[in-house]
Amino acid sequence: MTDKTEESSTGHENQPAAGALESSPGTPATAKRRGSAAAALGQLVRRLRQPLPGAQPRLRFEIPPEYNHTEGPAATEDGETGGRAAQFGRPGPRMSMQHPLYMGFMGTVGVGLALLVYWIGSNTTQLLLWIVAALFIALGLEPVVGWLENRRIPRPVGILLAVLVLVVAVGGFFATLIPTIVEQVTQIVVQAPTWVRDFIDSEFFRNVDDQFGVRDRINEELDKFVNNPEAMGGIFGGVVGFGSTLANGLFGTLIVLVLSLYFLAALPAMKKWGYRLAPRSRRARVEALSEEITRSVGNYVIGQACVALLNATFAFIVMSIVGVPFALLLAFVVALLAFIPLVGGMIAGIVVLLIALTVGWQTAAVYGICYFAYLQFEAYFISPRIMQKAVAVPGAVAVISVIAGGSLLGVLGALIAIPTAAAILLLVKEIYIVRQDKH
Repeated sequence: MTDKTEESSTGHENQPAAGALESSPGTPATAKRRGSAAAALGQLVRRLRQPLPGAQPRLRFEIPPEYNHTEGPAATEDGETGGRAAQFGRPGPRMSMQHPLYMGFMGTVGVGLALLVYWIGSNTTQLLLWIVAALFIALGLEPVVGWLENRRIPRPVGILLAVLVLVVAVGGFFATLIPTIVEQVTQIVVQAPTWVRDFIDSEFFRNVDDQFGVRDRINEELDKFVNNPEAMGGIFGGVVGFGSTLANGLFGTLIVLVLSLYFLAALPAMKKWGYRLAPRSRRARVEALSEEITRSVGNYVIGQACVALLNATFAFIVMSIVGVPFALLLAFVVALLAFIPLVGGMIAGIVVLLIALTVGWQTAAVYGICYFAYLQFEAYFISPRIMQKAVAVPGAVAVISVIAGGSLLGVLGALIAIPTAAAILLLVKEIYIVRQDKH
C-alpha cells in the first residue's frame, strides 16, 4: 500500500502541469492561435490594399510599348490591333491632303499655332530662360551622375550627391561673397568723406573753383535735388526696384535649382520619349546624334567650370602677392567672367587692372604681366587637355556664336553659345552634308 502511494506521487511529480503543456511553443493550441493571428493580419492587409469605394486608379505617365521592326502590334481575331485598338476603336482612312477643306483648315491651324507660340514665348521669356538654365545645369551634372553610376552607386543617390555639391558650392559662394561685399562697401563708405575732403582741399580743385565756381554750382544742384519731390521719389523707387530685383533673383535661383533636380532625375525618360517621336527607321541615328550632343554639352560645362576655378585661383594668388585690394571679391568676379568663353578672361583681367591702378602702376603692371601670361598658358596647355572630350568649334565660329548669344540672351546666351554652335555643326555635318553627298 505504501509502495503504490509513493509510485502514484512520483508519477504526479514527473508529469508536466496542464498549463505548462498548453503554453509550450510546439503545442497545437499555440500554433492554432498563431495561425488565426496571421490570418487576421493578412485580412487586414488585404482590406488596406483595396481601393476606397468610388476611387479610380491613378494614371501613370509611361512610355508606350515599342514593337519589333518586322512585327506590328498583335492582331486580334476581329482584325483589331491589340487591346488598345479594341478599347479605342480602329482608325479610319485618312483624308486626302489635296482636299481643299483639309488644306484650308490645316493652314489656318498652322497660322494660329504659330501666333499662339509667339504669344506664349513673348510673355514667358523669364520662365524660358530659367528652363534653359536648368536644362544646361542638368546636362552639366549628367556626366558626374553617370560616373557615379559606373561606380555602382544608385542613380538617385548620385543625383542627390551631385545636387548637394552644387547647392553647397552656390551657398558657399554667397556666404563668402555677401559678408565680403558688406565689409568692403562699409570701408568705402567710411573712407569716402576723407577722399572728398582731401579732393576739396587740393590745389587742383581750388584752381578749378576759382575759375568756374564749381563749389557754388554743386551747392545749387544739391538744393534743387533735395527740394525736388520727384527726385526723392526716384530714389525711393530705385531702392524698391533694387529690392524687387534681388527678390526675383533669389526666387529664380531657387526655381532653377528645383528644375535642375527634376530634369536630372527624369533625363533618361525624357531622352526615351524624345527618341520615340522620331520615325522608327531613323530612331537609332537620332539617338546616336542626341547622345553625342548631350555628352558634348555635359563635358563642356564640367570643363569650363574647372577652367574658371583654376583661373580664379591663380588670379587670387597673384592679387594677394602684389597687394591688389578686394582680392577675394575680385576673385569671385574673375570666376564668373571666366565662365564666358574666349572673352571672359580678357574682361576679368581688364577689370582687375583698373582696380590695381588705384594702388599704383607698378602693381597693375606686375599683375597684368602675370595674369595675361597665364591666359596664354591656359589657352595652349590647360584648356585643350580639359576640353578634349567636350566640343570642337573653330575659332571664328566660337567668337561669332559667343557675341550672338550674348546679344540675344546675355550671360546665359554667351555660356550656351559654344555648345549650341557645336550641336549645329554636328547636325550639318551628319545630316545635310551626307544628304548633299548622295546627289
